[in-house]
Amino acid sequence: MKKYLVVITEMAQLDLRNLSHAIAFQHHSPITAIRYIKGVYKEFEWLESNAETLKIQTRKSFLQYGFNVRCIHYKKMTIIYVMSNNTAYIQRIIPSNTIITE
Repeated sequence: MKKYLVVITEMAQLDLRNLSHAIAFQHHSPITAIRYIKGVYKEFEWLESNAETLKIQTRKSFLQYGFNVRCIHYKKMTIIYVMSNNTAYIQRIIPSNTIITE
């Protein structure tokens, strides 16, 4: 089985911190925040062996992230990543409802 390296960019790390903060403090649910972030990291683990199985996104809203852009969903969030040389670079973790569909 092919293995992929998963790299979380600074912007994605900031997205995770903001998401965790919003759940823990704005919604007063620190335990839920921990569980949610653990769920996102489980998706990263899944990508370690399946990163290239998801289709390349061609919608205009994804072009800003470069070539070979793919995404995976966790609950109401979209994890956007770019494949390059057997490495999945996690670019952003954003609410799914903010992605423009064409």
